[in-house]
Amino acid sequence: MIELEKTETRWTITINRPDKANSLTKDMLCQIETLASEADMARVPVLVLTGTGKVFSAGADLDEARAGLATDGVWERLSGRLASLNSLTICALNGTLAGGAFGMALACDLRIAVPGAKFFYPVMKLGFLPQPSDPGRLVALVGPARAKMILMGAAKLTTDEALSFGLVDRVVAPEDLAAAVDELAQAAEAGPADVRVAIKHMCHA
Repeated sequence: MIELEKTETRWTITINRPDKANSLTKDMLCQIETLASEADMARVPVLVLTGTGKVFSAGADLDEARAGLATDGVWERLSGRLASLNSLTICALNGTLAGGAFGMALACDLRIAVPGAKFFYPVMKLGFLPQPSDPGRLVALVGPARAKMILMGAAKLTTDEALSFGLVDRVVAPEDLAAAVDELAQAAEAGPADVRVAIKHMCHA
Protein backbone atom coordinates (compact mmCIF):
# COMPACT_ATOMS: atom_id res chain seq x y z
CA MET A 1 0.00 0.00 0.00
CA ILE A 2 3.07 2.23 0.23
CA GLU A 3 5.13 2.15 -2.93
CA LEU A 4 8.58 3.57 -3.62
CA GLU A 5 10.08 4.53 -6.96
CA LYS A 6 13.78 5.46 -6.92
CA THR A 7 16.19 7.23 -9.21
CA GLU A 8 19.61 8.56 -8.26
CA THR A 9 18.18 12.01 -7.67
CA ARG A 10 14.54 11.45 -6.70
CA TRP A 11 12.49 9.13 -4.52
CA THR A 12 8.72 9.06 -5.03
CA ILE A 13 6.56 7.62 -2.24
CA THR A 14 3.04 6.72 -3.35
CA ILE A 15 0.07 5.94 -1.13
CA ASN A 16 -1.71 3.17 -3.05
CA ARG A 17 -4.95 2.27 -1.31
CA PRO A 18 -7.54 3.91 -3.57
CA ASP A 19 -10.32 1.51 -2.57
CA LYS A 20 -10.10 3.01 0.94
CA ALA A 21 -9.57 6.63 -0.20
CA ASN A 22 -5.86 6.16 0.60
CA SER A 23 -6.66 6.14 4.30
CA LEU A 24 -3.60 5.47 6.41
CA THR A 25 -2.91 2.73 8.91
CA LYS A 26 -0.20 2.99 11.53
CA ASP A 27 1.92 0.53 9.59
CA MET A 28 1.65 2.69 6.45
CA LEU A 29 2.63 5.80 8.39
CA CYS A 30 5.63 4.00 9.85
CA GLN A 31 6.64 2.84 6.38
CA ILE A 32 6.61 6.42 5.08
CA GLU A 33 8.59 7.58 8.11
CA THR A 34 11.20 4.86 7.52
CA LEU A 35 11.49 5.70 3.82
CA ALA A 36 11.91 9.40 4.62
CA SER A 37 14.73 8.54 7.04
CA GLU A 38 16.38 6.34 4.42
CA ALA A 39 16.11 9.13 1.84
CA ASP A 40 17.79 11.49 4.26
CA MET A 41 20.64 9.06 4.88
CA ALA A 42 21.00 8.56 1.12
CA ARG A 43 21.07 12.36 0.63
CA VAL A 44 18.43 12.22 -2.06
CA PRO A 45 17.99 15.65 -3.66
CA VAL A 46 14.21 15.42 -4.14
CA LEU A 47 11.51 13.47 -2.28
CA VAL A 48 7.98 13.37 -3.74
CA LEU A 49 4.90 12.26 -1.82
CA THR A 50 1.76 11.43 -3.82
CA GLY A 51 -1.20 9.07 -4.05
CA THR A 52 -3.24 7.04 -6.50
CA GLY A 53 -6.82 7.58 -7.54
CA LYS A 54 -8.86 10.71 -6.91
CA VAL A 55 -7.98 11.19 -3.23
CA PHE A 56 -4.50 11.93 -1.89
CA SER A 57 -5.54 10.66 1.53
CA ALA A 58 -8.65 10.73 3.69
CA GLY A 59 -6.49 10.61 6.83
CA ALA A 60 -6.62 7.81 9.35
CA ASP A 61 -8.06 4.40 8.55
CA LEU A 62 -11.46 4.39 10.25
CA ASP A 63 -11.03 1.12 12.11
CA GLU A 64 -7.62 2.11 13.44
CA ALA A 65 -8.84 5.64 14.22
CA ARG A 66 -11.48 4.15 16.53
CA ALA A 67 -8.71 2.12 18.18
CA GLY A 68 -6.63 5.23 18.90
CA LEU A 69 -4.67 6.01 15.73
CA ALA A 70 -6.25 9.46 15.43
CA THR A 71 -4.26 10.66 18.45
CA ASP A 72 -1.16 8.47 18.05
CA GLY A 73 2.22 10.19 18.09
CA VAL A 74 3.20 8.57 14.79
CA TRP A 75 1.59 11.44 12.86
CA GLU A 76 3.78 14.04 14.55
CA ARG A 77 6.91 11.92 14.18
CA LEU A 78 6.26 11.52 10.47
CA SER A 79 5.61 15.19 9.79
CA GLY A 80 8.68 16.12 11.83
CA ARG A 81 10.79 13.67 9.87
CA LEU A 82 9.58 15.11 6.56
CA ALA A 83 10.11 18.68 7.70
CA SER A 84 13.69 17.97 8.75
CA LEU A 85 14.83 16.52 5.42
CA ASN A 86 17.52 18.30 3.46
CA SER A 87 15.79 17.17 0.26
CA LEU A 88 13.40 19.39 -1.66
CA THR A 89 10.10 17.80 -0.64
CA ILE A 90 7.12 18.03 -3.00
CA CYS A 91 3.62 16.88 -2.12
CA ALA A 92 1.87 16.07 -5.40
CA LEU A 93 -1.76 16.11 -4.34
CA ASN A 94 -3.58 13.92 -6.84
CA GLY A 95 -6.87 14.69 -5.10
CA THR A 96 -8.54 15.53 -1.80
CA LEU A 97 -6.45 16.08 1.34
CA ALA A 98 -8.21 15.42 4.62
CA GLY A 99 -7.67 14.88 8.34
CA GLY A 100 -4.36 13.68 9.66
CA ALA A 101 -2.88 13.54 6.17
CA PHE A 102 -2.66 17.34 6.38
CA GLY A 103 0.47 16.96 8.50
CA MET A 104 2.45 15.28 5.72
CA ALA A 105 1.45 17.91 3.17
CA LEU A 106 2.16 20.84 5.50
CA ALA A 107 5.60 19.42 6.30
CA CYS A 108 6.62 19.39 2.64
CA ASP A 109 8.33 22.33 0.96
CA LEU A 110 5.88 22.54 -1.95
CA ARG A 111 2.32 21.43 -2.60
CA ILE A 112 0.89 20.93 -6.09
CA ALA A 113 -2.80 20.05 -6.46
CA VAL A 114 -5.25 19.07 -9.17
CA PRO A 115 -8.56 20.84 -9.87
CA GLY A 116 -11.51 19.50 -7.93
CA ALA A 117 -9.53 18.52 -4.85
CA LYS A 118 -11.02 19.40 -1.47
CA PHE A 119 -9.08 20.35 1.66
CA PHE A 120 -10.46 19.85 5.16
CA TYR A 121 -9.14 19.06 8.62
CA PRO A 122 -12.23 18.40 10.78
CA VAL A 123 -10.60 18.07 14.20
CA MET A 124 -13.10 20.44 15.83
CA LYS A 125 -16.04 18.29 14.68
CA LEU A 126 -14.31 15.10 15.79
CA GLY A 127 -13.24 16.47 19.17
CA PHE A 128 -9.49 16.01 18.65
CA LEU A 129 -6.59 18.41 18.82
CA PRO A 130 -4.60 18.73 15.59
CA GLN A 131 -1.09 17.36 15.45
CA PRO A 132 1.12 19.69 17.55
CA SER A 133 3.13 21.13 14.65
CA ASP A 134 0.27 21.50 12.19
CA PRO A 135 -1.28 24.77 13.42
CA GLY A 136 2.07 26.59 13.28
CA ARG A 137 2.85 25.30 9.79
CA LEU A 138 -0.68 26.12 8.65
CA VAL A 139 -0.48 29.67 10.06
CA ALA A 140 2.84 30.18 8.26
CA LEU A 141 1.13 29.35 4.96
CA VAL A 142 -2.34 30.87 5.25
CA GLY A 143 -2.26 33.22 8.25
CA PRO A 144 -3.90 32.87 11.67
CA ALA A 145 -7.50 33.69 10.72
CA ARG A 146 -7.61 31.25 7.83
CA ALA A 147 -5.90 28.59 9.96
CA LYS A 148 -8.69 29.02 12.50
CA MET A 149 -11.25 28.84 9.69
CA ILE A 150 -9.85 25.43 8.71
CA LEU A 151 -9.20 24.03 12.18
CA MET A 152 -11.99 25.59 14.25
CA GLY A 153 -14.54 26.44 11.58
CA ALA A 154 -14.12 23.07 9.83
CA ALA A 155 -14.06 24.88 6.48
CA LYS A 156 -13.86 22.66 3.41
CA LEU A 157 -11.73 24.49 0.86
CA THR A 158 -11.90 24.14 -2.90
CA THR A 159 -8.69 23.94 -4.90
CA ASP A 160 -9.07 27.56 -5.97
CA GLU A 161 -9.49 28.66 -2.36
CA ALA A 162 -6.50 26.58 -1.26
CA LEU A 163 -4.41 28.24 -3.97
CA SER A 164 -5.56 31.77 -3.10
CA PHE A 165 -4.96 31.09 0.62
CA GLY A 166 -1.40 29.85 -0.04
CA LEU A 167 -2.11 26.33 1.15
CA VAL A 168 -1.11 24.99 -2.26
CA ASP A 169 1.48 26.55 -4.54
CA ARG A 170 0.29 25.47 -7.98
CA VAL A 171 -2.76 23.83 -9.55
CA VAL A 172 -2.34 21.65 -12.64
CA ALA A 173 -4.48 19.18 -14.58
CA PRO A 174 -4.15 15.56 -13.42
CA GLU A 175 -2.38 14.58 -16.63
CA ASP A 176 0.16 17.36 -16.04
CA LEU A 177 0.94 16.55 -12.40
CA ALA A 178 4.04 14.46 -13.13
CA ALA A 179 5.40 17.09 -15.52
CA ALA A 180 4.83 19.82 -12.93
CA VAL A 181 6.81 17.81 -10.38
CA ASP A 182 9.59 17.31 -12.94
CA GLU A 183 9.76 21.04 -13.63
CA LEU A 184 10.09 21.95 -9.96
CA ALA A 185 12.53 19.13 -9.17
CA GLN A 186 15.07 19.63 -11.95
CA ALA A 187 17.08 22.48 -10.47
CA ALA A 188 17.39 20.82 -7.06
CA GLU A 189 18.38 17.54 -8.71
CA ALA A 190 21.05 19.14 -10.90
CA GLY A 191 22.45 21.77 -8.53
CA PRO A 192 25.14 21.43 -5.85
CA ALA A 193 23.93 19.64 -2.73
CA ASP A 194 25.45 22.19 -0.36
CA VAL A 195 23.64 25.03 -2.11
CA ARG A 196 20.31 23.17 -1.96
CA VAL A 197 20.73 22.48 1.75
CA ALA A 198 21.85 26.04 2.51
CA ILE A 199 18.91 27.60 0.66
CA LYS A 200 16.45 25.36 2.49
CA HIS A 201 17.93 26.31 5.85
CA MET A 202 17.89 30.01 4.90
CA CYS A 203 14.20 29.77 4.00
CA HIS A 204 13.44 28.28 7.43
CA ALA A 205 15.61 30.72 9.37
